Amino acid sequence: MQFKKKLVYIALSCVLLLNGVVLLINVRAQVPKQAQIVFSSNRDSRYWDIYVMDSDGKNPRRLTDNPARDCYPSWSPDGQRIAFTSRRDGNDEIYVMDTDGKNPRRLTDNPVWKDYAPSWSPDGKRIAFSSNRDNLRLFTSDYEICVMDADGKNQRNLTNNLADDYSPSWSPNGQRIAFVTGVTSEIYVMDADGRNQRNLTNNPARDGYPSWSPDGQRIAFSSNRDFIDGKWNFLEIYVMDANGKNPRRLTDNPADDWGPNWFDPAFAYPISPAGKLRATWGWLKHNLAIKPINTI
Repeated sequence: MQFKKKLVYIALSCVLLLNGVVLLINVRAQVPKQAQIVFSSNRDSRYWDIYVMDSDGKNPRRLTDNPARDCYPSWSPDGQRIAFTSRRDGNDEIYVMDTDGKNPRRLTDNPVWKDYAPSWSPDGKRIAFSSNRDNLRLFTSDYEICVMDADGKNQRNLTNNLADDYSPSWSPNGQRIAFVTGVTSEIYVMDADGRNQRNLTNNPARDGYPSWSPDGQRIAFSSNRDFIDGKWNFLEIYVMDANGKNPRRLTDNPADDWGPNWFDPAFAYPISPAGKLRATWGWLKHNLAIKPINTI
């Protein structure tokens, strides 16, 4: 049996923490009054910027306007801030801004390596992110979904497939994990212990970047599933029921829209399941399922 192998940077699989982020900001930012989805797009230029829209796809608006790559947005649990990755200072760093795009501030400052894909802790006090700052090359392996405690202990593997598994997203109640698997990038869901893995999308297109709605009833994701003029379409933002049924497109733009992240004021400051700060916020968050052009 032939096993597919690829080089893995250990540090890219590790989660680093930014502590006391909330203490850096004394002014209360405006919280959206209705459910919103933040995402990345190059619809207005050849650069990636951060956009936000209503959860039904209406009222899209641009939050960043910078001749650099802004991507991987992530809402804070209280809805006051959005963390994201930007290259505006020469390399990928973690930034945070108000929800209207104002007051962007850099949180990491590492001039050599890349820090990317931020994800907030459930209490909003820390941010997990991926980085290659340790620059370690130790072994080859396939990507798998792992979990760990918030202090990095008790790391364990949930998947063991020949195909790559990545881009995990916990359900709000902590009982299920959506993730991406396979060369064709399908979205699967499994129980929190790795059991009962099942395909939600079952589509020949590239589906990726799953993000649960705060009520756990729906999953937003990116896909190029619309076949136009004999070619796969640009990436668009879709939403489907949590069981994979009723997929519907939220964006329709001749550009790539990807990496959705959901916020609903009715579920602000969610409490982690059973009081446990599991790796709901960052372990192995590579998001390589549908890497758009010029994202690296």
